[in-house]
Amino acid sequence: MSPSDIKPASASALACSSTITLSTIGARAWLVEAPGGFDLPSQRRVWSLARLLASGEDVESLIPGVTNLLVLFRQIPPDETAVRARLHAAWEQAQAIHPQGKLIEIPVDYGGEHAIDLDAVCRHTGFSAREVVRRHHQSEYTVFALGSAPGFGYLHGLDPQLATPRKKVPSLSMLKGTVTIGGAQAGVSALTGPNGWNAIGYAELEVFDPLADSPALMAPGDRIRFLPQRIEL
Repeated sequence: MSPSDIKPASASALACSSTITLSTIGARAWLVEAPGGFDLPSQRRVWSLARLLASGEDVESLIPGVTNLLVLFRQIPPDETAVRARLHAAWEQAQAIHPQGKLIEIPVDYGGEHAIDLDAVCRHTGFSAREVVRRHHQSEYTVFALGSAPGFGYLHGLDPQLATPRKKVPSLSMLKGTVTIGGAQAGVSALTGPNGWNAIGYAELEVFDPLADSPALMAPGDRIRFLPQRIEL
């Protein structure tokens, strides 16, 4: 879809409090942030927005994030007002899409030596360790976006009652494959290194393999199931 295919947004759309928030990132990039919270409908609409903008000849790349989209233009846009109107109009036209992502099942060792923050999650939520594990593995998750580290997937679908704030002091050397909770999100660490998410288990898998045909195990729209392989509480 070229810029001429997108009808200008109306004044009411631009003023609507439920519309997108736009920020410039340097001279050529714009960050489009969806209204609302961390939810699947917003993310599906972000994916739709990316599809609408993908055919624009002046668009160099599109990088979906968690309920946001980074739009990088090939050249510095000459008219900032026109860019804002175009992005608002594209958002108004974007309809939530449902990508048919693959199902990835991840065997997890819950508890044990790598679950260094399981007790903290229990204290925050008021649940027993066994209940935390049960609620975590009974959910199905959706990969919203990849980022932070190569192949790391931000996962939506965590039981809201398991949401636990990220640690104020990160672990300095959390192993890759550690299964974590960070706020309302779940994840599997892609690299060994500093990490502020809460470790509750461990999975023996490669989230990112630079030598593979598809280096990243996960892709936006994929579904994730955690399968208890061992529970050590």
